[in-house]
Amino acid sequence: MAFMAFIAAAQILGEDVKYWLYPLQTLVCAGLLVFYWKSYSWGCVTFGLPVVAGLVVFGLWVAPQELLRWIPGLGEFLEGTKALTFFAPRLEGFDPHEASEEKFIVVFTIIARCMRLMIVVPLVEEIFWRGFLQRWLVKETFSEVSVGTFSWLSFLGTAVAFMLVHGFADWPAAFATGLIIGGVVLRTKSIFAAVLAHAVANVALGIYILKTSQWGFW
Repeated sequence: MAFMAFIAAAQILGEDVKYWLYPLQTLVCAGLLVFYWKSYSWGCVTFGLPVVAGLVVFGLWVAPQELLRWIPGLGEFLEGTKALTFFAPRLEGFDPHEASEEKFIVVFTIIARCMRLMIVVPLVEEIFWRGFLQRWLVKETFSEVSVGTFSWLSFLGTAVAFMLVHGFADWPAAFATGLIIGGVVLRTKSIFAAVLAHAVANVALGIYILKTSQWGFW
């Protein structure tokens, strides 16, 4: 709720506030995570499958833009179709260089944004999506449901919900991400595995964003 409240505030107050509001969101949510840390049950610590899953997820997010770059004529072929929405470079978004002319502030903004993307988001989102919703859709008293309990409603419903909170251009990748990370949890019975998969994907995506300036992926 705290995480979403900051996003709602940024939408209400306008684009300019995000350069200080999102760093504040990072600090507040990080503080809440630390405060409630003992309340979370992470499950087994496993690395192989989550790391592979995270890299696959990253590949799915950036594949359309890379295909558009590497396949001659693809952009012209898709011109005028809705499919081009999924392939277009994400150049509009949270550009840290617009935060200030001061180099220190730009660097701080990049660090804060990377912390949000690579640490806070994987923890907050996986605690909610796989730790809560995927279990709640099995049984309303979700704390009685073991992590990784399967039902078609919880598995597909969580993936669809995860997709819907993203922008339309991200729907295919977001839905696939929901299925992949949901599958990791079913396989490992571990929220730690979900967080790691999400973090690996976001670390790779963060590096990609900084390299290509596709700020819309933030």
